[in-house]
Amino acid sequence: MRIFGVDPGLTRCGVSVLDVATDKSLTLVHLEVLHTSPQDALAQRLLSIRNSLESLFETYKPERVALERVFAQHNLRTVMGTAQVSGLVLAEAASRSLSIDLHTPSEVKAAVTGSGRANKAQVATMVRKLVQLPDTKLLADATDAVAIAICNAWRGGSGVLVSQDSRGQGLTPAQQKWREAERLSRKRG
Repeated sequence: MRIFGVDPGLTRCGVSVLDVATDKSLTLVHLEVLHTSPQDALAQRLLSIRNSLESLFETYKPERVALERVFAQHNLRTVMGTAQVSGLVLAEAASRSLSIDLHTPSEVKAAVTGSGRANKAQVATMVRKLVQLPDTKLLADATDAVAIAICNAWRGGSGVLVSQDSRGQGLTPAQQKWREAERLSRKRG
């Protein structure tokens, strides 16, 4: 399955393309941050993002789209730009009859790190480990876009987890890897 993950934003819009195997293993195909200048007219900024999205959809031909759900923030201008870009993504996906799933920030954090309260650095660290990204400095928009795609791969639109711990509780693949790393460190130490 090929998933198109988007962290929407008007100035910086993170976009990732992730291939997911039947065993839920991940391969990052493409990662990019689309940029627009706040000095440009709103219509031109949206057109630039739309054109880039259209090109990316054509090039990578995803099977589903994962998008971060827009939440009201203190800065209305930021929320409006994010919502407008989200609308572009939704329209592009719908025009191609693609499955679209919206994920909350805490859902994404929980899927990738095991905690819905993880900070951006913790999310970025896990994303780097899960898709073998180099340790170079990436914008949070980039790693967030990958995290959104990973969340969709492992939870889908239904929030169904893929395995259970010894008490029958659901574990994401990230939680499984974390638990295994802890187990190995206890053996060595």
